[in-house]
Amino acid sequence: MNGGDIKGQLKPFFEPRAVAIIGATNKKGKVGNVIFENFKRNKEKGIFKGNIYPVNPKLDEIEGYKVYHDVSELPDDTDLAVIAIPAPAVPGTMKKIAEKGIKAVIIITGGFGELGEEGKKMEREILEIARAHGIRVIGPNCVGVYVPDTGVDTVFLPEEKMDRPQSGPIAFISQSGAFAAAMLDWAAMAGIGIGKMVSYGNKIDVDDADLMEYFAHDDQIKVMTFYIEGVKDGRKFMEVARKVTKIKPIIALKSGRTEYGAKAASSHTGSLAGQDVIYDAVFKQTGIIRAEDFEHMFDLAKAFAKCKLPKGDRIGIITDGGGAGVMASDAVAKFGLKLAELSEETIKFLRERFPPHAVVGNPTDVVGDTDVERYRLALEAFTKDPNVDAILVIVLFQVPLLDEEEVINIIADYAKKSEKPIVAVAMGGYKTDKYARMLEEKGVPVYPTPERGVRALAGLVRYAKYLRGNEE
Repeated sequence: MNGGDIKGQLKPFFEPRAVAIIGATNKKGKVGNVIFENFKRNKEKGIFKGNIYPVNPKLDEIEGYKVYHDVSELPDDTDLAVIAIPAPAVPGTMKKIAEKGIKAVIIITGGFGELGEEGKKMEREILEIARAHGIRVIGPNCVGVYVPDTGVDTVFLPEEKMDRPQSGPIAFISQSGAFAAAMLDWAAMAGIGIGKMVSYGNKIDVDDADLMEYFAHDDQIKVMTFYIEGVKDGRKFMEVARKVTKIKPIIALKSGRTEYGAKAASSHTGSLAGQDVIYDAVFKQTGIIRAEDFEHMFDLAKAFAKCKLPKGDRIGIITDGGGAGVMASDAVAKFGLKLAELSEETIKFLRERFPPHAVVGNPTDVVGDTDVERYRLALEAFTKDPNVDAILVIVLFQVPLLDEEEVINIIADYAKKSEKPIVAVAMGGYKTDKYARMLEEKGVPVYPTPERGVRALAGLVRYAKYLRGNEE
C-alpha cells in the first residue's frame, strides 16, 4: 500500500495548522461553544499548536478571540473547518468553504440523511461540492475527531460531563457519536489509551476504508477498533480491509444484527445494516476480528496494543486460586484453544522447587499461601517450555503472603523479555483494581475474569494464524 494520498488528504483532520469553528458562540453549553472551548483550553495547555478562528456573523469577539463574520474572511492558513450550524445552512457554507480553498471539513450538524429524502438531498449537494473541489468531509451527524496529542477535540460534550482518555496506541472509529463519547469517557476511567478517535456519523465521504488506510500508515496506532452500523461501499471496504489487516489488526463491533437493530440503525445514521451473515462472512474473508460487545472490543484492543503474537494456540495457565484455574480451563475449550501439555523438564523443574501441596500441571496452582518466588519459578518454566505458546497468569492479590508490587514487577519483567504473550487476570474489588492498573501501566493487559482474559488471548491466536496463512 502506498497511502501517500490518503495521508495528505486526512492529515488536517488530526494535525491542522488552523481550525475554523463555524457556529462558534459565547452561549455556554451550546455545541459551537463547547467545541470552541475544547480548542481554546488545549491551546492554553500548549497541546493545540494551531490557530483558532471562530466564525459567527453576530459576534465580534469570544473570550479574547476575534470572531470572523463570514468564511470568506478567514486567514489563508485555515486547513480545517468544523461546522456546527443548522442543517439547511450547511450546503451554502460548503460553497464558501470551497471558494476559500479549505480541504478538510467536519460536519457536526445532524438532520440529514437519517431523517429522510430531504436530508439525503442536502447530503448529495454537499458531496457534489466536496468532490468538485477536492474537499474531504467527516460526517454529518457526528461528534468528529479527538486526538489527545495534538489537542484536536470536536466532541461537543464538555469536560465537566465527560472525561477524555489519555493517549495510546488504539484508534477508535465509531459511526455513532453518542457511543463514541460514552466510550471515550469509559476508556478514561478504565485507563485505556486512545491515540485517535473519529466519529463519522452518516459518512457521506470519509468512510471506514479511508480511515483503515490512513491508520495503517500511522506509526502511533497499533490496532484499530470500529463501531459499524452499515457499510455503503462494500467492494472498497473489502479491498482495503484485506490489505490493511496484513499490516495491523482491525477489530469491528457491528450492530444492527437483528431485524429490530437494523431498523434502529436506519433511523440513527441512515445505514443499511444488511444481513448479518454477510457481514460475518466479509469479516472472516478480510481478516477483521469481530467483537461481540464493547467490552470484548477493548479487551482485544488492549491485548493487541500490549502483547506479542503467539506462535500457536497452546495456553499455559498459572494461578493462585484453584477455582479461577478451572474457569480459565473451561474458557480455553470454549474459545477453541488448547491447554498446553507441559514438557517433562517443566514438570521436573517445578516439582523440585515447589512445596508438596502446590499443584504442578496445567493449570499450575501456586496455591493460597504463595509468595512471589513461586510465581517467578512458574513464569520461568512456562516461558521456556516449547509446548506453551501463550500464558495466562491469574493473580488473586488477596492472598496473605504475596507482595503485590513484587509480583507485578516479576510478571511485567517476563512479559517484556519473553517472546510469548502474557496476559493477567485479577479478580476482586477496589484494592485489586489498584494493583491491576499498576500492572497495566507496566505493559501487561489485565482482565477482571478468566473468561475475558482467555477470550483476549483467543483473538491474538486467531490473528496470528491469519497472518501465517497469508505468508504461506
